[in-house]
Amino acid sequence: MKVGHIELFVRDPLRAKQFYEMVLGFEVTAVQNQQFVWLQLGHTEILLRPGTPPAAASTYEKTAVALVLYTDNLPQTLSRLREHNLTCQLMDGDCYTFTDPDGNWFQLVNPHTHQ
Repeated sequence: MKVGHIELFVRDPLRAKQFYEMVLGFEVTAVQNQQFVWLQLGHTEILLRPGTPPAAASTYEKTAVALVLYTDNLPQTLSRLREHNLTCQLMDGDCYTFTDPDGNWFQLVNPHTHQ
């Protein structure tokens, strides 16, 4: 077996598409029936599906699932995210956490310096 893709449940996939494309830099590879949005970042494929996201956890540590994004230039990536009014919280010294508009949690880290 191998992982095929990741599915995230969001209230409005077309609205969420804007966040993933414009803020996080995902490439939109397909939109099916105006409700299923396929995205790709590197080799990772994500499907935004219409649905009810899980109840938003108040902190990263309390969430059931999170996606970890790697960047080689953490200060520059943080600056770009903050330009989009995204609140990134420092965690464990050298990684940052944030949520998408539907409450899905992310961690941002430089894999070369994170220990």
